[in-house]
Amino acid sequence: MIAENQPAGRGRLGRSWVEPDQALFSSLAFNPVWPTPAWSRIPLVAGLAVREAIEEVCGITAGLRWPNDLVTENGKIGGLLAESGDGLVVVGCGINMTWNDPMNGAAALFTPGSNVVPARDLAIAWVDRFLEIMARPPNAWGADEYRRVCVTVGHLVSYPSGSGTATGISDDGALLVETDHGIVAVNSGEVRSHDPATLPEDRRGT
Repeated sequence: MIAENQPAGRGRLGRSWVEPDQALFSSLAFNPVWPTPAWSRIPLVAGLAVREAIEEVCGITAGLRWPNDLVTENGKIGGLLAESGDGLVVVGCGINMTWNDPMNGAAALFTPGSNVVPARDLAIAWVDRFLEIMARPPNAWGADEYRRVCVTVGHLVSYPSGSGTATGISDDGALLVETDHGIVAVNSGEVRSHDPATLPEDRRGT
């Protein structure tokens, strides 16, 4: 399913919905052949697929903010949401194509009035790439590539039970965080990146 407008919706963790001026909204429903324990890697695979599609179709290089945000130096340009039930997984992808007055921290691929790539072309490209990766064994999902393009690694992060410095991505897709108590593998939930000055002192290294 592909759309260029979506007046209502929700983001990851139930966040409120804000619609850009022009966007790609697409969803793919499929039956994974991977065993269920490996399904947590699917949003990361989708991120890799969308990132590659943006570079191929639009000529723009984006990074990935763990686990499922697409970013450029100007801000967040898109995100992914995966949900499952009854053996079916639905992956939703939203990309800001143009946005004259984006909300704080957001950006778009193109400036208003520029030559914008058709959203359908971008949707077809990311789905093709995504299904190609999902046809591989679960241990070949692209961990090395994700580590290369992940902008979260090296930054201070906080999550519901603590905080520390993101040091890497595990082979199964978890965010590895160095804390005063050792390396913690964060598998899901809210993770925020911080500059040192914005992380509360009582949460540094916990």
